Amino acid sequence: MMGLLAGGATAKPFVTHHNDLKLDLFLRIAPELYLKELIVGGLDRVYEIGRVFRNEGIDLTHNPEFSICEFYMAYADMYDLMDMTESLVTGLVQHLTGGTKITYHPDGKEPKIGPDGKEITPRELVLDFQRPWKRYDMIETLEEKLGVKFPPGDQLHTPETNKFLSDLAEKHNVECGHPRTTARLLDKLTGEFIEPLCVSPAFIVGHPQIMSPLAKYHRSRPGLCERFEGFMCGKEFCNAYTELNDPFDQRERFEEQMRQKAAGDDEAQGIDETFVNALEHGLPPTGGWGMGIDRLVMFLTDSTNIKEVLLFPAMKPEAGAPTAPAVVPSSEPPH
Repeated sequence: MMGLLAGGATAKPFVTHHNDLKLDLFLRIAPELYLKELIVGGLDRVYEIGRVFRNEGIDLTHNPEFSICEFYMAYADMYDLMDMTESLVTGLVQHLTGGTKITYHPDGKEPKIGPDGKEITPRELVLDFQRPWKRYDMIETLEEKLGVKFPPGDQLHTPETNKFLSDLAEKHNVECGHPRTTARLLDKLTGEFIEPLCVSPAFIVGHPQIMSPLAKYHRSRPGLCERFEGFMCGKEFCNAYTELNDPFDQRERFEEQMRQKAAGDDEAQGIDETFVNALEHGLPPTGGWGMGIDRLVMFLTDSTNIKEVLLFPAMKPEAGAPTAPAVVPSSEPPH
């Protein structure tokens, strides 16, 4: 749960302090790197269901502490995992409902009263889990929606592409705070123009390498990687890829992450020397997959707020309520 580095995902970590070791430690944001080290050690299939902690905003679909399921499978790739994802989630829906369709109320089930005093019928979204799921190629779909031609995949890392994307974001009023890195700009554009298309479960594929520091380069599309994200109701519920197993390429990706962090991106990852060293011993071709359990449960139970499916969600304290001291005196006896 605690480590010297926070890796395996793009997220800002929580920091804690170990008094006896006199070390600042991070609460984990993902178990990914440790599980892949087990694959290197000879365990061909590993998984974990557990808690992760991300120091991010709280909203209807985000809680700083949440449950995740991750697995890693040697000799599999993203295409195997897409098939497994469809089979798993569609099979779960069929087991729960007897069919492949569910109804979701994004604004709640109760009618609301509008400004004119009239009752507003709650919106209903029908989610169809019938296989195969729709697949949206990131760059091709953005080109179609924005009416522009993107630079080639192997040019997406250049300053010219960054300016191209920054201009696009400004033209279409897509907000992207600083640092306006290429990865963040692509993420914001995808969130604005592609994710809302994914009402029924769908996959977004064709991610650029600069957005995916742990994913393997695409076998036939330079500059892109073998990754997919699963979405429903416009929200991500799973993320997976063919794992990068080249230690030299991995180091270069980590170094690029460090440059993004130096530019002000506090969600960028650092260099994990232990993990790079493990890759030097040899990671077989591997597929890796992660799913946020709480968010999936939200959609399957027709809950509009992630707090409805958590026993003890993060909440702001009431005004005047007592809070824990900021620093626990080191002279206290151990618990």
